[in-house]
Amino acid sequence: MTLTLYSKPGCHLCDEMKAVIRRVIDSARPSIALEEVDITTDPQLEKLYGIEIPVLLVDGKKAAKYRVTEDELRKIVDGRDRLDGRDRQDR
Repeated sequence: MTLTLYSKPGCHLCDEMKAVIRRVIDSARPSIALEEVDITTDPQLEKLYGIEIPVLLVDGKKAAKYRVTEDELRKIVDGRDRLDGRDRQDR
């Protein structure tokens, strides 16, 4: 599973979401990869996500913007696993 975080430097909400993601990954989700994308490196991304950051995608699908709690992210990740035919017991 891949989490993609669209953010930019100096964004406190981005830093908060990144910390939540790291805690969820570190707490028993080693199979989750985090890809961080700095929107300031691409004018199209700035236009698309500029006022919505941070934006979190799970396997390419928008899952959250602005804020997400650890509990919310765990539910999102668990739900995506079930959609993929996996179960928590399979890990």
